[in-house]
Amino acid sequence: MACLCINFKKKPKKPIPVSNGQENTEFESGESTKKQPLRQRQTAPRANIQIVVQPHKLPLPVPISHPQEQQKLMHQPEPISGKPFEDVKETYSLGRELGQISSGKNFACKSILKRKLIRTQDREDVRREIQIMQYLSGQPNIVEIKGAYEDRQSVHLVMELCEGGELFDKISKRGHYSEKAAAEIIRCVVKVVEICHFMGVIHRDLKPENFLLSGKDEASAMLKATDFGVSVFIEEGKVYKDIVGSAYYVAPEVLKRNYGKEIDIWSAGVILYILLCGTPPFWAETDKGIFEEILRGEIDFEFKPWPSISESAKDLVMNMLKSDPKSRYTASQVLEHPWIREGGEASDKPIDSAILSRMKQLQAMNKLKKLALKFIAQSSKFDR
Repeated sequence: MACLCINFKKKPKKPIPVSNGQENTEFESGESTKKQPLRQRQTAPRANIQIVVQPHKLPLPVPISHPQEQQKLMHQPEPISGKPFEDVKETYSLGRELGQISSGKNFACKSILKRKLIRTQDREDVRREIQIMQYLSGQPNIVEIKGAYEDRQSVHLVMELCEGGELFDKISKRGHYSEKAAAEIIRCVVKVVEICHFMGVIHRDLKPENFLLSGKDEASAMLKATDFGVSVFIEEGKVYKDIVGSAYYVAPEVLKRNYGKEIDIWSAGVILYILLCGTPPFWAETDKGIFEEILRGEIDFEFKPWPSISESAKDLVMNMLKSDPKSRYTASQVLEHPWIREGGEASDKPIDSAILSRMKQLQAMNKLKKLALKFIAQSSKFDR
């Protein structure tokens, strides 16, 4: 699914309506497990002033030349959003590039091309993403949706603009980094998990790239979760089987196709491990190799800086990364842990500066992978 992130400036006279690329990776586990693609949402560039390289422009209608594609557009089913078609430009005016000075208020817009939504499941995912973001709107530490619009070509999600960059951007700018700083960050992440689970939502794709800073001023900026593209509402007694998420952060029970909300704590535990040492706990050169390491479940606390990391921090990591979801900490148990609590045991003593370098390398690698996926997605349009 191709997504674009665009910046809009609100037109002063009209109110905001508030309504209620993809890499296929195969994995094989045991005789009874068939090859199953990892449903990774191809993430588009964020509507973010600080990290934008090229101007983001409103996508023009895609010319349809193939007769079959013309036929598909002419016989499209009812709108995905459940509302009549509505031109987003009637309420918002397009900013030709992110960060453009304007007298109006700026927002971010995620635009999803409907011709990329080939399967019924793809359309359901978009519909559910809109519903979940509207349902969670107004909760702290979650990006707020301002409106959902749909025309014949695209679905547009207008959201608050987070100008402070991704989670790793915040960390890399710190002159001083410590266990206490890591505890503050993971506390925000787990609070999002607690809110989602309390309100009956599983995020299913928690990772550092999906946490943005609300503003440029670090002292006042809030860390906010975004991208609910594969999130689901919790159904009592239901066992989830579809494999979703991002390779480094996938829980073992996801790979076994038998899971529940506990997977979000596992993903948060992976983020905590990275915050404390700069590398993922389960690593390999291929996604399949990563999955095998996840199922093996061996956590390495031997290499630097782990010998200098507190036992209390390691204890929390181990309880968040327990292979048995029934034994894994809940969000409330994590927040009650003495290391993570405000004024708790996390030390403010500086830790190895190599951690920041590793995080930068991991972030650069992820961005390079996204560009490669985007290039593949763009190239595929000409292969039809």
